[in-house]
Amino acid sequence: MTTAPGGVPRLSGSASTAHPLRTIRDIRESLPEDQARHFDAELADTELEALPEMLSRWVRLATDGIAGLRTFDANAGPRDP
Repeated sequence: MTTAPGGVPRLSGSASTAHPLRTIRDIRESLPEDQARHFDAELADTELEALPEMLSRWVRLATDGIAGLRTFDANAGPRDP
């Protein structure tokens, strides 16, 4: 394990190097502005035990590019502003 800024432990090794997005900030900064707003809203409403799955999904979307984002938008349906 390594320590992230703020003293939070983080796994090291192959699991953490599978993709370059290692923090919530990394995920958010990799998204287009409109998708970052969706990410922020979902993050704010996600229960703690569901965070790993939610964050993993956003990492996949962020690294899949436009095709992944379109798939996400199509599956998400309408959202409240």
